[in-house]
Amino acid sequence: MLALFETPAGFALFKVLDEGKLSKVEDLWKEFSTADSARKIVKLKAFSKFENTSEALSAATLLIDSKPSKGLRKFLRAHCEGEALAVADSKLGNAIKEKLQIDCVHNNAVMELMRGVRSQLSELISGLAAQDLSPMSLGLSHSLSRYKLKFSPDKVDTMIIQAIGLLDDIDKELNTYAMRVREWYGWHFPELAKIVQDNILYAKAAKLMGDRSNAAKLDFSEILPEEVETELKEAALISMGTEISDLDLMNIKDLCNQVLSFAEYRAQLYDYLKSRMNTIAPNLTALVGELVGARLIAHGGSLLNLAKQPGSTVQILGAEKALFRALKTKHATPKYGLIYHASLIGQAAPKHKGKISRSLAAKTALAIRYDALGDNQDNTMGLENRLKLEARLRSLEGRDLNRAAGSAKGKPKIEVYDKDRKTGAGGLITPGKTYNPAADAVLGPTELSSEREKNEQEKKRKDEEAGDDTPMNGVEKKKKKKKKGTDIEDTHAAEDGVAGPESEVVGKKEKKKKKKHAAEDAELQNENIEAGEKKKKKRKHPEADEEVEAPSEKKEKKKKKKKHDA
Repeated sequence: MLALFETPAGFALFKVLDEGKLSKVEDLWKEFSTADSARKIVKLKAFSKFENTSEALSAATLLIDSKPSKGLRKFLRAHCEGEALAVADSKLGNAIKEKLQIDCVHNNAVMELMRGVRSQLSELISGLAAQDLSPMSLGLSHSLSRYKLKFSPDKVDTMIIQAIGLLDDIDKELNTYAMRVREWYGWHFPELAKIVQDNILYAKAAKLMGDRSNAAKLDFSEILPEEVETELKEAALISMGTEISDLDLMNIKDLCNQVLSFAEYRAQLYDYLKSRMNTIAPNLTALVGELVGARLIAHGGSLLNLAKQPGSTVQILGAEKALFRALKTKHATPKYGLIYHASLIGQAAPKHKGKISRSLAAKTALAIRYDALGDNQDNTMGLENRLKLEARLRSLEGRDLNRAAGSAKGKPKIEVYDKDRKTGAGGLITPGKTYNPAADAVLGPTELSSEREKNEQEKKRKDEEAGDDTPMNGVEKKKKKKKKGTDIEDTHAAEDGVAGPESEVVGKKEKKKKKKHAAEDAELQNENIEAGEKKKKKRKHPEADEEVEAPSEKKEKKKKKKKHDA
């Protein structure tokens, strides 16, 4: 039996001298305790050396996939005729058996044999010392790891994480130092803060000017525009600031130098970050920009970790606190996190930001996976997806314009066909109708209607006086409503211009109805008075009011009769 053993230097083929020892698996390790005892069990038959590291790498990668390399097949054909072969990988043994028709053995005894050979490898293979084997194994392991992970030194995203963190820290420090310069120099020249808004330009102007009395002699054309320069010089002449010593000015200038050095280093760091982002994640940079992409990578930990996240997680990355607070309080979850600062979302209207952020997050997740695991180093995919998102944004905005121009729901109205409709912009669905003045009826004021209006006003006044004296109940209200209805009918009849005997008949009927209503009102008022006496409540008797109202109504009726007779 032969045993195949793989080393970083090449393939070794050992001849098993005593196969009976393999039956005692538990005691096999004792046979390899020393080099002399190991030589009694196995003996080196042949050795195939690798020519270079690339050959060793290709052979190792094929062995990981349980496939024999071309050199291994030649080596086994030359030395394994009619012999059984012990292998450490059962799948590799099956592949060798299929291609070379060599019987392969794989069991616990073979695994113990391989373990023993590994422990005494430098003694069993002459010319292969331990100090030579160690760098070979280290170089092969590095090459193999780089091949498996597709490692590239340009793909180190740690530089991006550190750079974006440093950039944020510099921004904070720069802002703090610039505000300190404004407060410090503002005691001497307070008007300069309103004239020069930019912090860097303010520091340059303060450093160049020193004392404000020097402003008229200096040339600020390299720092400030001409209009701002003239305004600065005019303000310096009439400034209300205090005088400061030369020592104070020296310290202020030193602080201005610090601000300018921070600003210069920040610009340099931003250029470095931009170049690294275009190298490591070009598609992500094309979609969301350098700063947002770098913050996403830093928040995710690495580009590979970020590639494992779905689009929904990328969308709210950076808004975890708001997300968990919304879930706890059962409110609406946030729609965006760090991705909100991308230029595409900034261009969208407020009501479209949620839709665009969802679409952008989905495309960003694809771009991150392509950058992390893809072989190409271009940004074509990111640019194509950005064009698609811009087209979607334009379609959403155009849909709103169409909705505003059309109906409320944005759907066109379907008009019914009409043969009489005129053609052209001013066409009507139905033919225009002309106004007929002959159909008008002019109603003149009559004496009867004016008298009835006066009577109605008097009745209302009396009813209000009676309401103050006696309590009103539901029955009286209903009766009064009926009276109003009859009065309205009377006025309509008078307005229609009805005259002659028909009007007299109608007048008699109305008088009878009024008498009945007056009698019913009197009965109801008596009942209310009796109920009030039983309850022992102090109320005024409405009988006097009824006596006053009754003759007044009779007088009005007599007057009406006389007028009708006339």
